[in-house]
Amino acid sequence: MKRIGLFLMTNFAVMAVLWVVIMVFGLDSRLAANGQNVGSVLGFCAVFGFGGAFISLAMSKWLAKRSTGAQVITQPRNSAEMWLLQTVERQARAAGIGMPEVAVYEAPEPNAFATGMNRNKALVAVSTGLLRGMQQDEVEAVLAHEVSHIANGDMVTLTLIQGVVNTFVMFLARLIGGFLDRGQNGRGAGYMITVLVLEVVFGIAATMIVCWFSRQREFRADAGSAHLAGKRKMIAALQRLGGANGQSTLPEQVSAFGIVGGAKKRFMSGAVKKLFMTHPPIEERIAALQAA
Repeated sequence: MKRIGLFLMTNFAVMAVLWVVIMVFGLDSRLAANGQNVGSVLGFCAVFGFGGAFISLAMSKWLAKRSTGAQVITQPRNSAEMWLLQTVERQARAAGIGMPEVAVYEAPEPNAFATGMNRNKALVAVSTGLLRGMQQDEVEAVLAHEVSHIANGDMVTLTLIQGVVNTFVMFLARLIGGFLDRGQNGRGAGYMITVLVLEVVFGIAATMIVCWFSRQREFRADAGSAHLAGKRKMIAALQRLGGANGQSTLPEQVSAFGIVGGAKKRFMSGAVKKLFMTHPPIEERIAALQAA
């Protein structure tokens, strides 16, 4: 919570600095002449920017279960499910978090994800493909990776970052739109078109920022797994995932939380494609662990 609090304070400070800059350069009076109130616009954008992100986070466990068909293990039906519960419980205790719900979902590829608004009431889910296709030590490392995501508060922090970039995308689009269109008190057709176009353009840049953070949290979760389960086990798990082509069929709303990312973007190539990847390439993750 301390890290999240500091993050929120930092971003409120950024918005405060933006407000001061607008005042110092007299942009508020120019915007007012066009029918725009800077405080109202910024407040509107912050409410919708953060609101949408936090609603998605609040619904994340429910959406994940519904979209993947994940079945939460309440009473273990076999030794494999018993082992899953015991392993996650041990790792959660070592990581200092509450026991997450543990679920299994049907999917051919090896994958797993963690989600939830509260680090003490989260969800860890693994695919049937992971249970069938990986050794127990490798599964243990994957579980430790997901527990590390929860312990690091990655779901909440990623939501905060998404809220911040959403706010700035909406605000800057409206700020520029108000300057470019002077008709109808800054609310003419030109304003609406400009806002829509700029939200798309700025949204692309914002996506790159969110994806960059997502890649960093994968490196941190890999390191957390190495601490909880052992470096050798995590490297072996990544090698196995790489041998399975590192692809995911997880639904879009939870694909960023999988241990491997979504389908490759075929219309991109090289360095551009990497800017929009939520996960680093498997070989880079293995190299980072080997160098640690």
